[in-house]
Amino acid sequence: MNSPIHIPILRLGQSYRSLDTIKFNVSGQPLEISVANSGLIRRDLKNLPKSGAALRAIPCETLVGYMEKAAELYLHGNLPWGDDGRLQSPDDYAAALSQLTGLPHSLGRSNMGKVHAAMSNIRAVIAGLTRRMPLGLFDTGVIRQDGLDVNFFPQTDSLGVLLPSNSPGVNSLWLPALVMKIPVVLKPGREDPLTPFRLIQAMITAGFPREAFGFYPTTHDGGDQLLFGTGRAIAFGNDTTLKKYAPYRHIQVHGSGRSKILIGDDYLGEWPKHLDVIVNAISANGGRSCINCSSVLISRDRDKLADALARKLAAIEPLARDDPAAILCGFANPKAAKAIDERLEELLKTPGAVDLTAKYRSGPRVAELHGQTFLRPTLIVCDDLNHPLANTEYGFPFASVLQVPQEKMIDQIGESLVVSAFTHDREWSADLMTSTNIERLNLGPYSTMRVQWEQPHEGNLFEFLYRRRALQGDLVAV
Repeated sequence: MNSPIHIPILRLGQSYRSLDTIKFNVSGQPLEISVANSGLIRRDLKNLPKSGAALRAIPCETLVGYMEKAAELYLHGNLPWGDDGRLQSPDDYAAALSQLTGLPHSLGRSNMGKVHAAMSNIRAVIAGLTRRMPLGLFDTGVIRQDGLDVNFFPQTDSLGVLLPSNSPGVNSLWLPALVMKIPVVLKPGREDPLTPFRLIQAMITAGFPREAFGFYPTTHDGGDQLLFGTGRAIAFGNDTTLKKYAPYRHIQVHGSGRSKILIGDDYLGEWPKHLDVIVNAISANGGRSCINCSSVLISRDRDKLADALARKLAAIEPLARDDPAAILCGFANPKAAKAIDERLEELLKTPGAVDLTAKYRSGPRVAELHGQTFLRPTLIVCDDLNHPLANTEYGFPFASVLQVPQEKMIDQIGESLVVSAFTHDREWSADLMTSTNIERLNLGPYSTMRVQWEQPHEGNLFEFLYRRRALQGDLVAV
């Protein structure tokens, strides 16, 4: 057997092998991941001032160029696989990612494209986050607005991130911090250490200083140390896990999105033309994204809409990981898939909900095929939003359809990461734009999965990391 590929801890510029490792097997190739303990992380975080100094020494324009170069290396390059000089091709990465996470090769490649787009469009991303302020802001801390000098300063010396394993595309959210001259300290998801490690290798190869990156596969205790030891932090995970972090203002939590499509009264006769858009919103990326649609609301003809959606979703079948047409993701932990199925069956016993896909799909919801365990797409018709299946989400194509009067939709949807409102109604659009429940709003027949790099995906990283300060008096040359 080949000697194991070993992915080390990256201790802000230093590669480190731990005696504690997680072991995987990727297509017959042993893979070891070093695991950091909380004490090691605590010691390393004391060196973050040096990491920040290394970034501040480089002009922002140069860092932007590094990021654009890193985008091509990430997508096309052969990059360090571990710490022994072996290189990983893009095909190697996509295949290994698929085996560890259950993501089909096609979706792995699709996510690579999303991350590449975020990196190669970094100028547009930064412009969207800063509302088109000049890049020199990050070099001098001062810009001139409306004849006044304005000072922006970092609120932290680092950004800690607890990453998930559900979708590699999530990694695009922390990338702009490096261009803003904020070092990153990452805890990768257990099933996906590969994506952040490959991204770090691409950025170091492109010119970013090694000291700017911390990479710490670790335990829950180590994750807590990372979150509470950095000045600003982002945590991804399920709602139960994230509940303990919610009270802390320096931690931004990214849990369930509960994204929705609202079909306005002026689109009641138009939705059949946009059925594929709704199906895409529910099923794209295997249903694993927080911006996948988990509820569809319509004021009339609920059953017609639900039946049409159920037929299309039920036609999506589990395929082998290397099949180019694969849409569904296998579960890395088969027990998790079976637990979700059992939970759904239990909740379906509560009156007011019916699994409409059950009568159209070719087999049971749990499918053990092609060496993996899948959950087939599921569409639930709910009588009202109080049903436990009406406003929830799972890590596969799952959605509910409800009939709610248009004038009550905004009040009833609850917090929603993305809302796509199919409407041209100006008055209702104005109400939607003033709603405090909606993080991102699409007006028109758009998928909730639609992303524009000029618009923040979730929250605003610049406003999270930087703060504006009043500046008066004679400005010293900077």
